[in-house]
Order: sequence, then structure tokens, then C-alpha cells
Amino acid sequence: MNIDLEKYILQHIDAEDPVLKELDRYTHINVLRPRMISGHLQGSILKMICRMIQPQLALEIGAYTGYSAICMIKGMTPTAHLHTIEKNDELETTLKTFFAKAEVENQLTLHIGKALDIIPTLPNHFDFIFIDGDKREYPQYYEAVFDKLKSGGFIVADNILWDGKVAKPNMPDDAYTKGIMDFNQLVAQDKRVEKVILPLRDGLTLIRKK
Repeated sequence: MNIDLEKYILQHIDAEDPVLKELDRYTHINVLRPRMISGHLQGSILKMICRMIQPQLALEIGAYTGYSAICMIKGMTPTAHLHTIEKNDELETTLKTFFAKAEVENQLTLHIGKALDIIPTLPNHFDFIFIDGDKREYPQYYEAVFDKLKSGGFIVADNILWDGKVAKPNMPDDAYTKGIMDFNQLVAQDKRVEKVILPLRDGLTLIRKK
């Protein structure tokens, strides 16, 4: 997105929560690959989606430093619960610190480990699932969570445009791009769902289970 246009958008939406602003700064100073953070615009959209669909049980694959998890919980009712998974155990302290600062720790369960190992142990009635983990494993995530999603439930998948690499004519030369492209094709051909792509940041796919 054009920088001036993004700046204009950010000036005309709700202000960023102070804890989220602190988390964003902390991530950019102290954590590798800070561009992975959801950020104010995408976080606001995730919060609004949760406001609209009011999930009682949600799942996040790929917590990173916790920005998106906090946004989603802020959009849920006080009785809702989020399971969030992060494979990098070095981020556990950061996650717990900022979940406490945002006062959302009682509404979530943090799982540290590989998502494909953890997903089978989770409940079978999620209303909402946000996929933002290892891009190489997106197709496997989709298959692993599908039966755990209620009919009428939603999946949102991040980074599905992958810096535009998905639209290049040549075959992907890396496993990350291939994982995203395989996921996009899998969802496009799946008659069990409705889907639409939002060209926001690096692309979001909104998926509804029929």
C-alpha cells in the first residue's frame, strides 16, 4: 500500500491502544523479523471481525509477540476464549508479559510448540481461526483445523499474496512461496467453503465454512 495512503487510513480509524503501541515498539527494537507483527491496521480489522461474528472459542496459529491475539480478544465478549500457538519458545516471556499488560491473560491459553502437534489436542468447536504460522505448513494447518471449525465458522489466513510472488508466472523456487500457493489453490477448489481475498498489506483470505 502507498505509504501516504496508509498514513491517511491510520489517521481516520480508532487510535492504537497504548499497550499495543508499546508492544509494536518493543517488537521492532528487540525481536527478529518485526515486519511479522500484525500492526495497527490489520489488528483493527481482526478486532472488528471478532466484533461482528462474536466468536466464543477462537484459535490463532502463529502468535509471534501477541499483537493480533490481543486485538482479537479485545473484539470478543468477556466470556470468549482464545487458544494461541507459538512455536518459538524464546517469545514466551514476551507474550506472557504483554498479555498481562493488556489484561487478557484470563481469556486465552498460550501453547508453545509445533502447531501440527498441538491442534489435535484442542477442542472441536471453534467459531474463528486465524492462520499466521509457518507458511510452508499452511495446507496442513487448513486440513488439521477444518473439522474443528463449526459450520458457519470463519478462517482468516494472513500473507496469502506473499509480496506478490504468488502471481509470478514461474514456479516458486522456495518452500514458503510454494506453501502459500498450495494453500490458495486448496481453498479455491474447496466447495465446502465460501472465500474472498482482501488485498490488505500482504493479503488476507476470509473463509466461511458452509
